[in-house]
Amino acid sequence: METNRQKKIGGVIQKDLVDILQGEIRMNGISNLVISVSKVVVTSDLSVATVHLSIFPQEKAAETLAAIKTNTSLIKHDLSQRVKMQLRKVPNLTFFIDDSLDYIEKIDNALKGEENPIENRDLLEKRRKY
Repeated sequence: METNRQKKIGGVIQKDLVDILQGEIRMNGISNLVISVSKVVVTSDLSVATVHLSIFPQEKAAETLAAIKTNTSLIKHDLSQRVKMQLRKVPNLTFFIDDSLDYIEKIDNALKGEENPIENRDLLEKRRKY
């Protein structure tokens, strides 16, 4: 269970990370790429922040995440310059791809009837839990 302090620090980090990442995209002239920070979870000792990123288009997600992970120290430095009046110590950042949009798309397809198990009985075997 997250405390209010963890939620507030996560919100501050999330807001500033969005500015940092989207600013880098604009400065480098990269087009057709959208990065959003969907969630930031801070540990109870405030030493590690887990950052969940949504990257569109999905084909560039692995490549973009690898580039972000290699530049984590620079991103942390930029973040520390922005939040130096709000936080004493900036937590270590770990980045992950947020796959919740894919999950939502699968649910939408199932509800639209594209994967309707009533019409297509072969899907029942795939969905059976053992």
